[in-house]
Amino acid sequence: MKNFFILFKKEMKESVRNGKWIWLPIVLMIIGVSQPLTSYYMPQILEAAGNLPEGAVIDIPTPTGEEVLIGTLSQYGTIGSLLFVLSMMGVISQERQNGSLTLVMVRPVSAMQYIGSKFLAQLSILFSALAASYLLTWYYTNLLFNYVPWQLMLTSFLVYSLWIVFIAAVTIFAGTLLRSSGGIAGASILFLSLISLLTTLLPKYMKWSPASLRTQASTLLMEGPWDSASWLVVYSTIGLSLLLFSLAVFGFKRFESFGS
Repeated sequence: MKNFFILFKKEMKESVRNGKWIWLPIVLMIIGVSQPLTSYYMPQILEAAGNLPEGAVIDIPTPTGEEVLIGTLSQYGTIGSLLFVLSMMGVISQERQNGSLTLVMVRPVSAMQYIGSKFLAQLSILFSALAASYLLTWYYTNLLFNYVPWQLMLTSFLVYSLWIVFIAAVTIFAGTLLRSSGGIAGASILFLSLISLLTTLLPKYMKWSPASLRTQASTLLMEGPWDSASWLVVYSTIGLSLLLFSLAVFGFKRFESFGS
């Protein structure tokens, strides 16, 4: 465990040095806050844009606070997923390229400790950034629209966080198989896009898909408690994430040389 915590601290310090603790929360907060602000000021934005017939009246139904948060989750599901992959694509490949991976692995460090420290450190950063963004969005949603109970906000956040776990597992697994950061990002985004596309096109056969988590979080916000099908998505996402993590450990052990 000592080696694991040393590697975890190293990963966290590296994330501070490369600015990930700064730029990722800021970008996510901009994405999150833009949803309630644009929803609230949309009539003024359209009016300022001009090119409307004389006498035209802009009448856009005011969304509920829950609908605004659902729109925010949609933004996280598209732009956010891309940011999460890009922020993680080089966590292993960069250490291969600069030679620090060799210095780490000549010590008595196991593949489980190395991959586990990377996985946990990246999840800590992603969860912190997402939580800061979602809390700020919730604040502005309550300010500009109706109050959304904090229990619903927190539960929807926890459900959507499982999608972040899945993204991290996919990206870490790709990082053990591919050498270049671009290839890791491309493979991860392609796989996640394929899962999302199949979930949209074949909803009957993809009820278990992790890509359904945003829908389940939205259902929680609008309707409250889940049914058994919703728990299927949660269990399958956890299972697939554990499987991908295990494959990442196996792949790293298979393709890297160890000094012990």
